Amino acid sequence: MIVGLARQGKALARYLAGQGASVVVSDTRSAEELATAREELAGVDVEYVFGGHPESLLDGADGLCLSGGVPADLPLAETARQRGLPVTNDGQIFLEASPATSVGITGSAGKSTTTAMVGAMAQAAGRTTWVGGNLGRPLLLDLAHMNGGDVAVLELSSFQLELMTTGPQVAVVLNVTPNHLDRHGTMDAYLAAKARILDFQPEDGVAVLGQEDQAAWGLRNRVRGRLLSFGWSEPEAGEGAYLRGGELWLLSQGGTQPVIAVEDVSLLGDHNLLNTLAACAIGLALDLPAEAMRQAIARFAGLPHRLELISTVRQAHWVNDSIATTPERAIAGMRAFKRPLVLLAGGRDKGLAWATFAQVAAQRARHVITFGEAANTIAEAVQAVGGGAPQVTAVADLETAVQTAAELVHPGEVVLLSPGGTSFDAFTDFEARGDRFRQLVEAL
Repeated sequence: MIVGLARQGKALARYLAGQGASVVVSDTRSAEELATAREELAGVDVEYVFGGHPESLLDGADGLCLSGGVPADLPLAETARQRGLPVTNDGQIFLEASPATSVGITGSAGKSTTTAMVGAMAQAAGRTTWVGGNLGRPLLLDLAHMNGGDVAVLELSSFQLELMTTGPQVAVVLNVTPNHLDRHGTMDAYLAAKARILDFQPEDGVAVLGQEDQAAWGLRNRVRGRLLSFGWSEPEAGEGAYLRGGELWLLSQGGTQPVIAVEDVSLLGDHNLLNTLAACAIGLALDLPAEAMRQAIARFAGLPHRLELISTVRQAHWVNDSIATTPERAIAGMRAFKRPLVLLAGGRDKGLAWATFAQVAAQRARHVITFGEAANTIAEAVQAVGGGAPQVTAVADLETAVQTAAELVHPGEVVLLSPGGTSFDAFTDFEARGDRFRQLVEAL
């Protein structure tokens, strides 16, 4: 029984049907709304139930799988647990079946960038590498082609982890800052979901923790096997990646070695330097050569919607950081630039605090343009900073925000879309918002 016909639900249906299971997929949407998804599964033996999740769906079921956007406390899932049925997801099933060395990466920020960079490092080292999970392609779809010498690098969200009772060989917690509290309820529950990546690791596994993040580093007592860290200074754990004399270094039982100079890292911002250090520590856990790490880092240009330079228009740089769906992520985006900013912030508020965001905006931005549902909330927070606060203009939507920015920006400045809120007030996801931003900028 699968709930949710989104990306992960479709992968689960295809994989489980291929394993000989009788598959039923339930979704609250109508058959018409899911016509495209059903076309993608043409030829796969699947039964569909649309419009809701009646308890009768569990009659005769051997297990319940939840797609990524489906909450773990769904009433049908609670009923399944009461009946003694396992409640699982694509990440759990993949880790149970995969012959490859698995790397699971979680955190509140930087997961996708770090996952992609580690994949590039493993490929540069000549390892057959599979990259996916919550990022891009569910790796269940590639499971039949994997071998024991391969590396599978998975981005794992808190939504996936809260259901999982199997851990990857290399488990990574980059950072844990307030996020998804609308789903998890409290910071303690959110942290507990992230910590599960460590709780079910094999005893010969390796954990990589962010030394600069109090919550991530606070999980070190839960590590079952070998511990590595990454951060600005020499690893407290005794092994890991760190910054020394303008270079990224590795420290292990075999000694120290440099990887790459900071000036040769093309990604912007201190947060991306930490992501790169994290990738180096993971590379050390996988015994990848430092030269392969250096080559991959030097070539790595980043992922879309993450401080992505769209264009130079009216002698100003226009940068897409639509991935910034929390105030903390937007703060990191602002701090990546030394030039004056025209900041575009808004979307849907997650109920997180805006005070620190407002203070950083006052230091970094010449003008803040707010848009979407959270426009007034963010505008009021910035204006509350008082003396020295930037000018603030609140508008209805992203289209108006871009047009306003084009009228206000000065040559040499940066127009930065780093919203701080989710996209769900106007777009299906942050990628759709970033794509629309790109279209609007290219039309100027």
